[in-house]
Amino acid sequence: MASVTLELRPEMLSALRLDPVAFVAEMRVAAAAKWYELGRLSQAKAAEVAGLSRVEFLAALDNYGVTAFQSDAEELIAEVERG
Repeated sequence: MASVTLELRPEMLSALRLDPVAFVAEMRVAAAAKWYELGRLSQAKAAEVAGLSRVEFLAALDNYGVTAFQSDAEELIAEVERG
């Protein structure tokens, strides 16, 4: 397993009103949500990075303004036309 060390001044954590454990948990979800939004991770892998179940991850996406769907309008139109 890989480990990442991040050094933050105490005032950074207090500005976010998070303790170190909560900060790490939130950072994992935020990173996973962004990578999912960019199409770099599947829902399942993003949930794994976030440390959440897939259902919990999908619910968390809303907090970051990220849709659970990765298809754009053109892909949806093409799908409807094929179907």
